[in-house]
Parts: sequence; structure tokens; C-alpha cells
Amino acid sequence: MKESKCVLISGAGRGIGLSVARAFAAKGWSLSLGMRNPILPDWASATEHQAVFYDATDPHSAASWTHEAMARFGRIDAVVANAGIASQKTVIEAEDDDIDALLTVNVKAPRQLVKAAWDPLSRSGQGRVFIIASLSGKRVKSAGSGAYAVSKFAAVGLAHAIRHAGFAVGIRATAVCPGFVATDMARGLTDRDDRLMTDPDDIGRIVAMLACLPNEASVAEFAINCQLEESF
Repeated sequence: MKESKCVLISGAGRGIGLSVARAFAAKGWSLSLGMRNPILPDWASATEHQAVFYDATDPHSAASWTHEAMARFGRIDAVVANAGIASQKTVIEAEDDDIDALLTVNVKAPRQLVKAAWDPLSRSGQGRVFIIASLSGKRVKSAGSGAYAVSKFAAVGLAHAIRHAGFAVGIRATAVCPGFVATDMARGLTDRDDRLMTDPDDIGRIVAMLACLPNEASVAEFAINCQLEESF
């Protein structure tokens, strides 16, 4: 069994997930990276890290992934539920299938992943869960962000529910709520220059820092923004 802590990161092939993985690796964590195309990044160590197939739309994928992580590392100390999808439809334009897809990937999949990892997270005594939500889980910025916001409000609620469920056994859960981050997803939603959006590496450093805080420094929500807004 490895002595270093192990973190599961979904959607780790690019964007925020890849940056989070890099930040945890820099702190010496073992990485179990969940992705549709499970290939380790070129900076990763094959002896310290693993890439595992994970599909957020498959309700059985989380159990398979956590089984592989436990077989390899013998422990799970943190879960970063990062995989997500976006939509630019209003709640009126969206069809039921659109809402179902958003809720499946942005809410149900994170819950399934944390549930599958619950026992080892509990045994850790300092289990950490990060739901990569959005500032769209804190306010509805526009009509076009409405359907997406519905799912992200639920994702923020999920983080709080997990925090309550696991607090007594040392599990701490955080809803990480960024605004525009310079990733492919954000570039599809705005024409804002990358230099005017949050760097995904900064999100990675923040999550890795939060993961290392003691149980007595629980952070329930962490909001990050690249622009001035009324409340954030």
C-alpha cells in the first residue's frame, strides 16, 4: 500500500481537471485520473499515477474506477468531481433530454463517484471532496445560462449535502465555483480573450491547497471570478 495520499480526478484529460492533476502531483499525491481516453499526460509518472476509463454518463463507471484505484493504491483520500457539460439554452428552449443530460453529468455522476469512494474516504479520516461547480451555481447571469445554472445550483447543493453526510468521519466537501476559466468549454461560450479569464492552473493550485487544510479549516464554498460582479 502506498504511503502517499491518493486523489481521483474526473475529466482529467484537459482543462481544469488536467490543471488540478498537475497541482496534486506537485504536492506528491498519487493520481487516479478518470477520462474517456485514459492516457497519462507526458509529465505524469507511470509508477505514481494511473489513467482509468471513466464515463460520467454511465452509472456503473464510478464503481469500476474506484475499484481500479483501490487495487492500485490501496486508498482514496480525495475526489475531485470535475467532469461536466455546458448548455446555452434557456429553461424554456431546453427539452427534457437536455435537462436530463445536464443533471446526469453535472449532478448524478459526481454523487455516484463520491458514493463509490465513500468507504475509503471515511477510513482516511481526512477525506476531501471537491465538486467543481460554477458561479452559475450561485446566480443566474443570463437567460442563456439558465438550464446550465439549474444543474450547477444542484451541484453546489450536492457539495453541502456531502459535507453534512461525512463531517463526523472527517470528510470535508467544497463546492468550487469559478466564473469564466480559459478552457475549451469557456471558449465555446464567450469571445473573451484567455488573458481576461481565470487561468485553469490557478484553479488547480486552489483545489490542491484546500485539500491540504486540516479538518478544523473546512471551506464549504470557494468562489473565483475573473470579472467584477454584484456579489462575487
